[in-house]
Amino acid sequence: MIVAVIGLGTFGSKTAARLFEKGAEVIAIDRNDALVEKIKDRVTHAVAMDVTEERSLRSVNISDVDVAVVAIGDNIEISILAVAMLRKLGVARVIARATNPLQKHVLREIGASEVILVEEEMGEIIASQIVAPHVLQRYNFAAGYSIVELKLGKRYEGKTLVESKIRQNYSLNIVALQKRIPYITEEGKSAYKIEINDAPMPMDIIDPDDIVVLVGNDKNFNLLFQELAEN
Repeated sequence: MIVAVIGLGTFGSKTAARLFEKGAEVIAIDRNDALVEKIKDRVTHAVAMDVTEERSLRSVNISDVDVAVVAIGDNIEISILAVAMLRKLGVARVIARATNPLQKHVLREIGASEVILVEEEMGEIIASQIVAPHVLQRYNFAAGYSIVELKLGKRYEGKTLVESKIRQNYSLNIVALQKRIPYITEEGKSAYKIEINDAPMPMDIIDPDDIVVLVGNDKNFNLLFQELAEN
């Protein structure tokens, strides 16, 4: 996958670096030479340019990227122009950052595939960490539905998946179990390796350190979180 990240402030640079770590081919773009220099060793290609200039974008074959992330947050005009230019040049998926609801609306109107209100998203993350500290990761994949990684706590320790009754009680599906498996290294030291069971069976047992991956409706997750918080 080829991803262009435009705007290399804190949000953009972290997004670009993480995408590269996860195996994407990343083109990092900013008109600030210092920001480009700072990230050049953590992405596939880093270039300083004005993204509102069509010729400049064509020079990096921007139409060939699978996804473009417009991470510009402090200059609404440049953000809007960047999205418009990317759409003009045929980029199929454009994800844009917005700093307020009006900017989000405008970016959607001019063709952004997805718009992220970073401050709003961070608020959701912080609130989730406070209300449901047992949740390790949460991904919203459709309106009202999430994939959640969490530890279920002592109440479920030693139970099989069918005995946990999570599906019956909460209409949530367990789609994977991540287990820490102890072993002895060649040097004779104790260590752990991570094993993913991506096709768990009803009689699989939930161990204390297991990370359980669940998918389902957010309202049902809230019921489970409430129960976990009380135990």
